[in-house]
Amino acid sequence: MAMLPDSVRVYLVGGAVRDTLLGLPPGDRDFVVVGASVEQMRDAGYRQVGRDFPVFLHPDTGEEHALARTERKSGRGYTGFVVHADPSVTLEDDLRRRDFTINAIARAEDGTLVDPFDGVRDLDARVLRHVGDAFVEDPLRVLRAARFMARFAPLGFTVAPDTLTLMRQMADGGELATLVPERVWQELAKALRSASPAAFLRTLRQAGALRVVLPEVDALYGVPQRAEYHPEIDTGLHQELVCDMAARLAPGDDLVGFAALCHDLGKALTPADALPRHVMHEQRGVAPVVALCERLKVPAEHRDLAVLCCREHLNVHRIDELKDATVHDLVARCDGFRKPARIDRLATVCEADARGRAGLQDAAYAQAATLRRLHAAALAVRGDAIAAQGVSGPAFGEALRRARIAAIAAARG
Repeated sequence: MAMLPDSVRVYLVGGAVRDTLLGLPPGDRDFVVVGASVEQMRDAGYRQVGRDFPVFLHPDTGEEHALARTERKSGRGYTGFVVHADPSVTLEDDLRRRDFTINAIARAEDGTLVDPFDGVRDLDARVLRHVGDAFVEDPLRVLRAARFMARFAPLGFTVAPDTLTLMRQMADGGELATLVPERVWQELAKALRSASPAAFLRTLRQAGALRVVLPEVDALYGVPQRAEYHPEIDTGLHQELVCDMAARLAPGDDLVGFAALCHDLGKALTPADALPRHVMHEQRGVAPVVALCERLKVPAEHRDLAVLCCREHLNVHRIDELKDATVHDLVARCDGFRKPARIDRLATVCEADARGRAGLQDAAYAQAATLRRLHAAALAVRGDAIAAQGVSGPAFGEALRRARIAAIAAARG
């Protein structure tokens, strides 16, 4: 296997450099190769995998190595680019095409940092700033900015004012309409797995992009709620608190995060003369949840959990008032006997809803433990014991239901 020529330089770039400088565990390592041709990379044993531009896998580590490249806008959207890569492209040329200064820092093999756009300064100042005017050429960067804020806002990061101005221009210019649903969902899911999904919503809203990307969520802002239950009053602010509480209760779980995001969408549909009460909002919310999921091509598992959490969260809040048979039927509607993890996640989303309110973040929520306990009791009922008594057909289903209801009653204590 040949070696790369001595004139070729390899640099660690992107998130691994950024996160190390922030004192965070680095994720995947990506490298830029300067001064090499495609043929030289292949001759040295690197396996080419990039279709749109030359990306290679290291023959030993399998880590991605991309040839330094430039990009030129050739059309609308985030795919309309012409890529140029050859040995003459410099490291600074490659770093210039990146989105934010904190992602445009490279580390040489000897540990030296190459930082032509002052990314280290912005890391120290906790500022998310665009590299250059080419930022506006890629509408996906608006979502990436919001997603980075979901991760880094707890560290004190803010978006630079001039960057936010560009994001507003992109939203107003209609470029976000060119984003394909799968990419929007990918950024949203990453934000929901982050420490502060609320920062994702706030950043998009500040940029005028939330109404484009998640209009069902944007519609919640300015909708009042009863202050005795919601000290924050504004439904949009409640939604932010719920999203961050969900991230706190179930870190990294975008299933819980998405269901929490969608649980109150029906409040945007409450008739104005009924406000600030929201009677039937859980039923009204199902349609916008389904519409959002269809538009963004949300995975079925996420959609199903979001729908049932929207529909059932008030029932869980008042579980102590429900009859034993009603609790059983709630679990059955959620398919919680075949998919028990759904009930655990439903309990978590409802706790996030209850504690995602101004001043109530540390309040007790006994209903979650009650739901889990009653569900576990019903789940422990064995159908084979009933079948062993010779019960079959429709009678078996009814006998199993009665036994599970009895188990729920016994578990109430």
